[in-house]
Amino acid sequence: MDTIFALATAQGKAGVSVIRISGARAWDAGLVFCSNLPASHKAGLRSLTDKNGALIDQALVLTFEDRKSFTGEPVVEFHLHGSTAIVSRMMELLGEVDSLRLAEPGEFTRRALENGKLDLAQVEGLADLIDAETEAQRKQAVRVLAGDLGRTAEVWRTDLIRAASLLEATIDFADEDVPVDVTPEVMELLERSQAAIVKEAEGVKSAERIRTGFEVAIIGAPNVGKSTLLNSIAGRDAAITSEYAGTTRDVIEVKLDLNGLAVTILDTAGLRETEDFVEKIGIDRALQRAETADLRVFLKSFDGEDLPLSPQTGDIEVVGKADISSDRGLMAVSGKTGEGVDDLVSLISNTLLDRSASAGIATRERHRQALIVSMQCLDAAKSGLNFGPDHYDIVAEDLRSAIRALNSLIGHVDVENLLDEIFSSFCLGK
Repeated sequence: MDTIFALATAQGKAGVSVIRISGARAWDAGLVFCSNLPASHKAGLRSLTDKNGALIDQALVLTFEDRKSFTGEPVVEFHLHGSTAIVSRMMELLGEVDSLRLAEPGEFTRRALENGKLDLAQVEGLADLIDAETEAQRKQAVRVLAGDLGRTAEVWRTDLIRAASLLEATIDFADEDVPVDVTPEVMELLERSQAAIVKEAEGVKSAERIRTGFEVAIIGAPNVGKSTLLNSIAGRDAAITSEYAGTTRDVIEVKLDLNGLAVTILDTAGLRETEDFVEKIGIDRALQRAETADLRVFLKSFDGEDLPLSPQTGDIEVVGKADISSDRGLMAVSGKTGEGVDDLVSLISNTLLDRSASAGIATRERHRQALIVSMQCLDAAKSGLNFGPDHYDIVAEDLRSAIRALNSLIGHVDVENLLDEIFSSFCLGK
């Protein structure tokens, strides 16, 4: 396998820039630039020079021996002064070293997967951790990166292997008098595993929303104060406001961090019947985004109005323009004066926190599909058990299918077609 190198820190001027080399020839490549390398897992100050002896930089050099690095290969890291000129020169010289090549996006992490340092779920957790913008996203990604999903799946897998082995033993001794009926123990193992898998699958959508962010749509009639409310929540003029109905023609988005949750607030076009072609497009888009939003805030006028969309259980209803409204039957807010806005934001935040409380460790649709396949196989296995020992061979095959689904969850089987897509999202140095 090739020895690879890449800049492991961000492009541009910085206090320190790190260049990483990984592969069988990594230490040889390091010795091209300095007379000796520090011991594994030790940092040493070295003068890096080119082949003519000209000084490139004084840098901290770290080495990691085979099987004891992030990639599972010998690794050398140069911690350079973060000058773009120094980094460019080092990258140029590394490219001239025989047997070295520039890493592809995500190749360091891919090697960690191939060398058994990470499972696929941990790789996805690492990608999420790099992309994390809020505290909730960070915490969730850290759990996945730490291997929590893999360890949980291993508990299920162990129980299912135990169940399958009991059935196989009965099948192997089918012609002999086996005094123990294994059905009760097998059924207990299946029901325990399935209950845990079902719970985890149900939490995927909440976990995925933590990862990708919640959408909250502000819905209402024209000129009810939606854009003014959005601007007040955002603390800036994100949307154009005027006294003329129909000013907002498209969906305007504002991204916020609410109690650690990534939330996008949507200001939508006022809902009404109109002959204006462009406004009608905006209303259609508003209805589409409102249907798919995780939470809808219906902003009503104090004199009431009929909308083509009705509040559902879990939606929030408030009265707008509290500065001129005398109706206090619902929570009242005013984007103009700020009255009630903090209370509304708190209500939105608490509602989303409640919904995210059901989140499990599995965070992606891929995870959910693997869990569903495993659940379906366990359903078939439980049904087969009711027909007695004559069907144990079929039940055992159902269990093997359930185990394969759990293996795909952490990348042991049937995921090769996903790898290129997953690793393409990583930067070169990761």
